[in-house]
Amino acid sequence: MSGVSASGKLSANVLGIVLAGGEGKRLWPLTADRAKPAVPFGGNYRLIDFVLSNLVNCGMDRICVLTQYKSHSLDRHISTTWRLSSVLDQYITTVPAQQRLGRRWYTGSADAIFQSLNLVYDDQPDYIAVFGADHVYRMDPAQMISQHIESGAGVTVAGIRVPRAEAKAFGCIASDETGRITEFLEKPSDPPHVPDDPEVTFASMGNYVFSTEALLDTLRADAENSDSEHDMGGDIIPALVDQGAAHVYDFADNVVPGATERDAGYWRDVGTIDAYYDAHTDLVSVHPIFNLYNQRWPIRTGTPATLPPAKFVEGGIAQDSVVGAGTIISGAIVRRSVISPNVMMHGGAEVSDSVVMPGVQIGRGAVVRRAILDKNVVVPPGALIGVDLTADRSRYTVSSGGVVVLGKGVTAQTQ
Repeated sequence: MSGVSASGKLSANVLGIVLAGGEGKRLWPLTADRAKPAVPFGGNYRLIDFVLSNLVNCGMDRICVLTQYKSHSLDRHISTTWRLSSVLDQYITTVPAQQRLGRRWYTGSADAIFQSLNLVYDDQPDYIAVFGADHVYRMDPAQMISQHIESGAGVTVAGIRVPRAEAKAFGCIASDETGRITEFLEKPSDPPHVPDDPEVTFASMGNYVFSTEALLDTLRADAENSDSEHDMGGDIIPALVDQGAAHVYDFADNVVPGATERDAGYWRDVGTIDAYYDAHTDLVSVHPIFNLYNQRWPIRTGTPATLPPAKFVEGGIAQDSVVGAGTIISGAIVRRSVISPNVMMHGGAEVSDSVVMPGVQIGRGAVVRRAILDKNVVVPPGALIGVDLTADRSRYTVSSGGVVVLGKGVTAQTQ
């Protein structure tokens, strides 16, 4: 039994659980008013659209999204965008923290699932796919689920190959030649190497496939452990490793339909402002490092049907950029930037190497460089952003990499 039909679609009895309660402090101020998975990305999308697209594209049609922190924006996006067929018993639903086991909120990612086990009891799946909600990537989860079923493991952990020198920032996986995980280490000073390459480490992608019984038994034992932090990566996976029941899935083996040689195996953790900004720069080259235009494995989202096409007037131009529907570039110049829908740029404005979210207005003669402008930001005529970082640091958030960030609804200063 592989769990995949002859058509390549998922056939096993699998429940998807997406962990979407992250506060995202390192993405401040983009997370000042929303949960991290609800942060806009790439013009049209939210971060959660990537994991949901991967799960739905592979044939998974029962998905619970566990939320907690400032979840209204995320709840609204999922309820208005991600609607499956109730006639076919398909659903994607958000599940808020409900204090089912006492007057407390979630104390960790494992506790979030433990407090939501009614979802598992109601659905009675044979396997449970627990995926994170805030990474940018394409993946066919059915291939990972198929390996999990064939291995007979209690849990399979998706691992991406990274240079050992860079692996210290991740949860790292040590495994033997059979794929059995021998150690699961959180940000080790000396990361282990993969069996076939001494210079490379398996970093955990935060995506797991469990056999239901193994997950339930481990969650119950963890809930009774007063020394546990009740974290999936920190407690649940190490417990199954100690039992010899954990295997690794090599992300390099995942074959996504329509992937190019350039973007195959792409995965980005956008947990910081600089990582978020860098992931956007991966979108705008002629041959993008991450290709949004792969229609054989689309990244799905909802776009307002009322928005007209983008318009360029009075000599307005955009070079090496992504420009969303409803945007008007009137006599302005845009270079190497991601411009979301419904943005207005006036004559003489210059925007370069920037990320501009929906509803932003940029006045005449304004200059925006290496910046992220959140929704509904107003840049008055003549304002300068990203030109003088010393001045910007006294007014706005500036990342360690020198990216200037204006939070949602901020009006930029002119002097």
